[in-house]
Amino acid sequence: MSITSALVLYAVLWFLTLLIVIPIRLKTQGDVGEIVEGTHAGAPAQHNLKAKAWITTGVAAVIWLILFWIISQGIITVRDFDWMNRLPPVGE
Repeated sequence: MSITSALVLYAVLWFLTLLIVIPIRLKTQGDVGEIVEGTHAGAPAQHNLKAKAWITTGVAAVIWLILFWIISQGIITVRDFDWMNRLPPVGE
């Protein structure tokens, strides 16, 4: 795995993890009962983005390390996804 593909893999994992972490323990203005005029009741009252960004960074790092190990050991390769046999044989 090259440096570029490792960074791209981490960035994709980071954003996917962030999208999963953001709604966890989210308190909306409707839940709190203090709806600011002009906003939706589903708008967050307290979002805690800094803490969620740190959690996202840690979780994404662990997932990235596991995937990096799997890819670098050759457990999963590009040929595993060649279902139509379009890649040339290994020796060519």
